[in-house]
Amino acid sequence: MNTKTELDLKSLINTHIATLALTERKPTHLYQPMDYLLSLGGKRIRPVLTMLAYQAVSGRDPREALNLATAIELFHNFTLMHDDIMDRAPFRRGKPSVHTRWNEDIAILSGDALFALSMEMIVKDFPEKAAELTLAYSEVSLEVCEGQMEDMDMAEQEDADIPMYLEMIRKKTAALLGGCMRMGAIAGGASPLIQQKFKEFGESLGLGFQLQDDLMDAFPPAGFGKQVGGDIIENKKTFLLLKAQELAHTAQQQQLAALLALSRDEDNARKVAGVLEIMNDLHIPQLSQQLIDTYFQKADDLGKELAENTQFGALKAYLELIANRKF
Repeated sequence: MNTKTELDLKSLINTHIATLALTERKPTHLYQPMDYLLSLGGKRIRPVLTMLAYQAVSGRDPREALNLATAIELFHNFTLMHDDIMDRAPFRRGKPSVHTRWNEDIAILSGDALFALSMEMIVKDFPEKAAELTLAYSEVSLEVCEGQMEDMDMAEQEDADIPMYLEMIRKKTAALLGGCMRMGAIAGGASPLIQQKFKEFGESLGLGFQLQDDLMDAFPPAGFGKQVGGDIIENKKTFLLLKAQELAHTAQQQQLAALLALSRDEDNARKVAGVLEIMNDLHIPQLSQQLIDTYFQKADDLGKELAENTQFGALKAYLELIANRKF
């Protein structure tokens, strides 16, 4: 797959979203926020993965799974709309978030309607597989909700640990990547074993990419162009922070606690610098990279297995194309 092919698939999804004609539906304040959020763009990675998984299994035109793929994108945007409310995020992709532009009540109801619309589209392409696809969709939906709740719970838990964190990001972030690939495989007629391998493949990638994002937030490469240490400022319990707390000796633990106790109105630069110094002393970046490599290696091993049983080439090429991009 080349960049043009990738853009063709993304364009296909965007065009199909436009055909939903959300701005023409009534009541206006229910549908306009949905159209607004979807119009803000996005990489459309999840729907592209859905179509390519379908193609890999069936050997058929990926466009046959367009409604299924679009449903996944609608669901993803539903989660963003509600996440922004819970996070009190004023912006999404550089523009006012839905609850900021309208209000929270409208954003909640519009998000609910977006979820319902995605459910409707799940079964349009493959009515004969409606039960199987709906069950897989429901499983993913529940895992994403569980992951969001666990993320909120962890913020208040003093005894949060690394296994809890990894399970949380698996559900909140990686489950949808694994789920969309599994649903593409289901639509393509894959056996339960191949479906499961697609699911595990997507989840391994999702875990690796989320941990990579965590690492880049604290230790960005040159020219990354974003705020350094945003997670540290917010006291987010990432793998890096939890590993530092686990390995720190008494003096470092006390220093970490003092730095994390600083409010956002205090010296953020000092807080970030202090936490990063401790992390460097404990070799946290290297330990984080080792874990990232473990998940990517697992995905690579699963990909090789899938390549023996499916037409995996286009999917592999797409993943190589986006390997350095954020999900």
